[in-house]
Amino acid sequence: MSVPSGMMDPVTTIDLRESAESLLRELAGPGARLREDQWTAIEALVVQRRRALVVQRTGWGKSAVYFISAKLLRAAGRGPTVIVSPLLALMRNQVAAAQRAGVVAATINSGNVTEWDEIHAQVAGGEVDVLLVSPERLNNPDFRDSVLPKLAADAGLVVIDEAHCVSDWGHDFRPDYRRIRTLIADLGSGIPVLATTATANDRVVTDVAGQIGTDTLVLRGSLDRESLHMSVVRIEDAVTRTAWLSRRLHELPGSGIIYALTVAAAHDLADVLSSHGHRVAAYTGQTDPAEREMLEQALLGNEVKALVATSALGMGFDKPDLGFVVHLGAPSSPIAYYQQVGRAGRGTDNAQVVLLPGPEDRRIWSYFASVAFPREHVVREVLTALDRERPLSTTALEPLVELNRSRLEMVLKVLDVDGAVRRVRGGWLATGEPWVYDTERYERLSVAREAEQQAMIDYQSTSECRMTFLRRQLDDPSLDGRVCGRCDNCTGERTDTTVDATDLAAIRTRLDRPGIDLAPRKQWPTGMSKLGIPLSGKISGGAETGRVLGRLSDLGWGQRLRAVLDGPDAPVPDSVFDACVAVLRDWNWTRRPTAVLAMDSPTHPRLAADLAARLARVGRLRDLGVLPLRPDRRPVAAANSAHRVAALFDSWTPPDLTGLDGPVLLVDALTDTGWTLTLAAHTLRLAGAPAVLPFALATPS
Repeated sequence: MSVPSGMMDPVTTIDLRESAESLLRELAGPGARLREDQWTAIEALVVQRRRALVVQRTGWGKSAVYFISAKLLRAAGRGPTVIVSPLLALMRNQVAAAQRAGVVAATINSGNVTEWDEIHAQVAGGEVDVLLVSPERLNNPDFRDSVLPKLAADAGLVVIDEAHCVSDWGHDFRPDYRRIRTLIADLGSGIPVLATTATANDRVVTDVAGQIGTDTLVLRGSLDRESLHMSVVRIEDAVTRTAWLSRRLHELPGSGIIYALTVAAAHDLADVLSSHGHRVAAYTGQTDPAEREMLEQALLGNEVKALVATSALGMGFDKPDLGFVVHLGAPSSPIAYYQQVGRAGRGTDNAQVVLLPGPEDRRIWSYFASVAFPREHVVREVLTALDRERPLSTTALEPLVELNRSRLEMVLKVLDVDGAVRRVRGGWLATGEPWVYDTERYERLSVAREAEQQAMIDYQSTSECRMTFLRRQLDDPSLDGRVCGRCDNCTGERTDTTVDATDLAAIRTRLDRPGIDLAPRKQWPTGMSKLGIPLSGKISGGAETGRVLGRLSDLGWGQRLRAVLDGPDAPVPDSVFDACVAVLRDWNWTRRPTAVLAMDSPTHPRLAADLAARLARVGRLRDLGVLPLRPDRRPVAAANSAHRVAALFDSWTPPDLTGLDGPVLLVDALTDTGWTLTLAAHTLRLAGAPAVLPFALATPS
């Protein structure tokens, strides 16, 4: 097939459409027909070599546009199509879809490292029609310097899937995606670009279209989903919400996804539902990649009733007959919520969408907001620490700046895109280029995030059509005032929130099982000598494995522990103390503690001291009082492990441990990173404690 670079004559255009229709039938089945907007996009890419942004609801057929375009361009002698995809699940589904249409596809991602060299050779040899790459690969030094230039010059088409990730305003902005602007700028002449997403409001559309090109074709369709039946069920208590869901899960159609806001909540919920006979499994960002693929296949094959997932299961997971999406806890944005519920009902007439919000949601939103882009002086520290000649790895850079690993990596990626740093073999280099901290931009983003959170709260209490509410949040251009007629507000049907007392008691008993392990820190952070601290290597003479009563994100203990820690500093409540005693009674320690010592808590001194004193009386332990902080100690504000250890080093005055013949139970109200208990234990061991057993009421997650 020969395809000229200009506009085709009518006969040739008709032939091209017939070829496109034939490819669609191979891809989607014998009865499939191209939508008009699908053909418009294909024609723009293949015939006119234009740049296009397609914003269409999940299941509309965006992937068909780029696979058909890729095949037609390949038939015309053009180079391979490069698809930038954000998730492994998306890549797996897309490779399978491409094979159905006779498209030879390959993927380069973190899950197939051993195949990279072979795939590079196949691309160079013209054996691959479509290459899917993760955005992180775009700045891998070898890929960027050896493979990407040739692709940029010879690609038949460049596709940016889930393109809202490009935009600051998108609900799932990713710094790596900003590198796509550089890729697009380096493209050879006449190479078309397609960006696709299901979730973009006006701001995101304008931003993404502008980044693609000055004359971008924008195709936006209706975001209504005729199969979705949306409802909100308000139950304040987390355990009662869990019991309600457990009783009604079997009533939901087919198989589906239950979203939780945290990893801990996902595992708690999966455990409870499994114990009540439901076939479910937890799926989070901490799940091993191989297990993730197995779980996705189990859901696709209806081998499980549901996956209990965090947002790690989202973009790109394609199951047309997914029967329901339930949220135990509300996402912080209506746009993110729409994206997740859009997984359901693509190929069914009836899919249930249920939101079970909780009072703890705002705390979780606040936590995730706290790890946003840091303040200017912290970013300047990163630039100052970097050299222009000798690269520094992230590990080597970490002790030099007050950022933890994940935030440091995010800052480096943003600075890389902005041209202030460059990733090379061995780490990162400063470029010496001037860099300006865009204060106004970050303040605008903060205001926008707050508005999105308020909109999500408004969604929960609105009396208008819920689909209309969400479509308005996404600036749906086809919104015409008609209501969906399916949601709880349109039908007036309200869900019964009563819960069987026996079920509730059983679930509360299971969730109330107190105590989780607190793993000891085993290695001091690297580079402590640069901060003047004589600690390095393996931690010897530190803490033993400790215990925590519960997580603040737990479905069972979370709400009660938050109430204790959020309230005024006071003695430990009896119910909480009794649970602590139960944890200590079941603790499988090598040697029973003979003494107890409270941490000098800056926020809960009375709570920690009272808990330690009562444990001493009940357990007949030597009461060592409180481990006092030195008046001249350094303030501890850094999230970075190295700086936190430096600030905590030598911060306490140890008590007199003369005659101590057993381990010390070291008690605190809250532990987060574990470094405070680690350094305190180190101090006590140096003072003569035979062993230290940390115990805390709570940990964030």
